[in-house]
Amino acid sequence: MSSSSSSDAPGLRVTVSDVAAAAGVSRATATRALKGEGRFAPETQERILAEAERLGYVPNTMAAELAAGRTGTVGLMLRDASNPAYGLLFSRLQDEAHQRGLDLLTVTIGADVQGAKQVNALHRLLGMRVAGLIVATGGITTAQLEPFADQVPILRAGRAETSGRIHSAHYDDAAHGRLLASHVSGLGHRRVVVLAGNEEASVPEHLRALAMQSTLADAGVEVDLVSTGARPDEGVSEALSAVRAGATAVMCASDYRQLAVMRALRSLGLSVPGDVSVTGCDGILPGADLLGLTTVRIPVEAVAAAAVETMQGLLSSDSDSSPVRRGFTGELVVGTTAAAR
Repeated sequence: MSSSSSSDAPGLRVTVSDVAAAAGVSRATATRALKGEGRFAPETQERILAEAERLGYVPNTMAAELAAGRTGTVGLMLRDASNPAYGLLFSRLQDEAHQRGLDLLTVTIGADVQGAKQVNALHRLLGMRVAGLIVATGGITTAQLEPFADQVPILRAGRAETSGRIHSAHYDDAAHGRLLASHVSGLGHRRVVVLAGNEEASVPEHLRALAMQSTLADAGVEVDLVSTGARPDEGVSEALSAVRAGATAVMCASDYRQLAVMRALRSLGLSVPGDVSVTGCDGILPGADLLGLTTVRIPVEAVAAAAVETMQGLLSSDSDSSPVRRGFTGELVVGTTAAAR
């Protein structure tokens, strides 16, 4: 009866033990040879490497890292990296992970109704046996994330989290809304439009808008709140209607919305900030400084560093820990798109 190697059985992983048996050596010898460690007769190492290639052996990187005292590979789910804010966050997370000896296995998700694609992506990452999950998207709910916390540590990067089972390193979006609203009210505007995506479209924008609204109201400013969908041009017509009715400023919860409003105002022959002041939030758009956008520059670098540091600590701990909450506030950028009334 002929025998078959484990590589002949679909779906079964070839192990070091398989290679050792095929080469006629001990598992320890095969392990050292495959790592390039130890001293062997040249023909022994050649035989081991040849059998590994024949069988299709692929090193289990995570197991090797864990055996060496490192924390393994972390899954990262990122919102569409074509967005400059997410693109920069991705780069900084990669840099921080490299410095701390972590590997990131990344999937990116674009438009996704009700987070179904993102949930499937997290299942795929777990199927790759990642040691932890970093979720850098606001498009998936806490309820959708919580089941994954039963299997690995999970951390949100960028968005605040309320679950006692999910950690976060996040932007203080409410503080950013307050910073911008205080600036606009201080410029003397008495009727202001606040334009943002609703909670289903963007939790960060929603939090910024609520903070803007309450801060302006506390300062005695009349507020027209426009809560709309995810596309930057949504809600612009409603904002323009409020401008025609007497609003002198439009506060947007993202820089993309700010540009959409500025474009629409220009098409009507209105100047910024001469006729209408406009603000945004993010501060990451390329050329934002040249455009003179009044915005808040979100602290991407601090959030990325805290996210990776926290995940490393979670993976290094043998016990369950209370949820880590690390919030960071950015800086107001006083551009030229908002002026005194």
